[in-house]
Amino acid sequence: MTDNEQVIAHVDDLQDGQMKEIDLGERSILLARVDGQYYALGAHCSHYGGPLAKGVLSDHHVICPWHQTYFDIVTGNVEEPPGLNAVRHYDLRIEGQDVIVTIPEDISNGPAMEMGGYSPELDRRTFVIIGGGAAGNMAAETLRRDGFHGRIVLVTREKRVPYDRPHLSKGYIRERANPYPPLLRSSRFYMDHDIEILFDRTVIKLDPVTRTLHFSDSTDLHYNSVLIATGAIPKRLNVPDSEKLNIFTLRSFDDACELVQAFDRSKKILIVGTGFIGMEVASGLCDRGLDVTVVSLEKIPMQRTFGSEIGRMLQELHESRSVQFELEATVDHFTGDDEVRSAVLTNGKSIDADVVLLAIGVTPATNFIQGLPINPDGSLNVDRQLRVTNNCFAAGDVARFIDWRTDSPVRIEHWRTAQQQGRCAAHNMMGKNVDFAPVPFFWTHQAKISLQYVGYTDRWDEIIFHGRPEDQDFIAFYVKEGQVLAAAGLNQNIKMAALAELMRNNQTPAPEDLRRGETDFVEQVKPVYAENR
Repeated sequence: MTDNEQVIAHVDDLQDGQMKEIDLGERSILLARVDGQYYALGAHCSHYGGPLAKGVLSDHHVICPWHQTYFDIVTGNVEEPPGLNAVRHYDLRIEGQDVIVTIPEDISNGPAMEMGGYSPELDRRTFVIIGGGAAGNMAAETLRRDGFHGRIVLVTREKRVPYDRPHLSKGYIRERANPYPPLLRSSRFYMDHDIEILFDRTVIKLDPVTRTLHFSDSTDLHYNSVLIATGAIPKRLNVPDSEKLNIFTLRSFDDACELVQAFDRSKKILIVGTGFIGMEVASGLCDRGLDVTVVSLEKIPMQRTFGSEIGRMLQELHESRSVQFELEATVDHFTGDDEVRSAVLTNGKSIDADVVLLAIGVTPATNFIQGLPINPDGSLNVDRQLRVTNNCFAAGDVARFIDWRTDSPVRIEHWRTAQQQGRCAAHNMMGKNVDFAPVPFFWTHQAKISLQYVGYTDRWDEIIFHGRPEDQDFIAFYVKEGQVLAAAGLNQNIKMAALAELMRNNQTPAPEDLRRGETDFVEQVKPVYAENR
């Protein structure tokens, strides 16, 4: 045995389908056994550092329990986002009864998967991606990973490379002003892989006939294929004095910086809206000791997303941290001179405010598009391969796509779904003809808890509970027309990851089985892959 080798287990320590974390001092290793073979990877997710050993091992991939990044157990490569980087793969061998791993001197995580660059002698096409968010960034990376050697142009209204937008409401808002956003990749990454970024650029017209983009600075750009991933624009209130200086929305890093600076000099905060951004920001401001009032037309916060039971639990958690709610009301008008001093509500109450955050939803950013049908909500219909029309694709908040489970058109405004769509669209820009058929997943951090959601439905006939929301330990299953379409879970990360895997393989538990009581989803995952093989 060489100096950089170490015995980490006995050959009988694990059975097939089992894994464990092994602490080696300077690093931890995930050891897993699949089909009689041992594999060793870095023990923590490359996204936010989640412990992979506490996730789900299914066939030849491991699912992080925190945000459901999928890693190939053989290579460590990312199979499903939100993680972008591979985890380190360790060479190992069996000698007698010992499992021996080779420890390299470099203890960093594994590198990003192998990618190419621009070679015009091989491919003279230009692929343009409009939008530098989750979908746009993933599409650019995927094109290079798929072997595209043409020109890639990423057009963004931002002044910086793509960054972790969910962190703005979930974490950044709790902090003091920081001039640096949490980047998805360094500037060097885009240069190394010949991904050209046009910063601070606004597309004012997309002409699908001539395949030309027209910019606000009077320049043009011709494309061979284009991906529209422009995201969405926050809605504003249509009430008197709604443009005052201390009324904000939160979409970009610049928005977040302005908000944090405003919070630093304020005491009373009014948030309009009980969606994800409004509730997450309210939680972060409580951590900063500010007085927070949330106004919403809803009877119960987040009722339309999670149902009344979970919405009531969230409301009580926020109220226990001194957030005040004014429900079944909205702003009638604001008072004050250049800045808001108070908001008069439709229920007659007046709320003093130093800062107002509008979190009442978004509109897809598609007003620059000509010659393509746009839905009343601003979205673009796409086919199962995210194609709007020949050589034009859409992904993220702008895309209304077909849910493979229900054959119904849906639009989902979540980070991981946008990443998955960006990757799928890139595959199809390359002519791979891949249908978009993932299981949606999102998470929300509020009031010291992290609530997970897999699947999707905006309406349901029944909610089946395993556990109780008031105990903060449950899974809620959303049933529509006899089919479980989604689930929300708190403190059930492993089961939620297993449930997502069952959904992905069209093996979602039947409502009648769930009504009978607890189901061990982790054990159910294993026979699914036995059948698939």
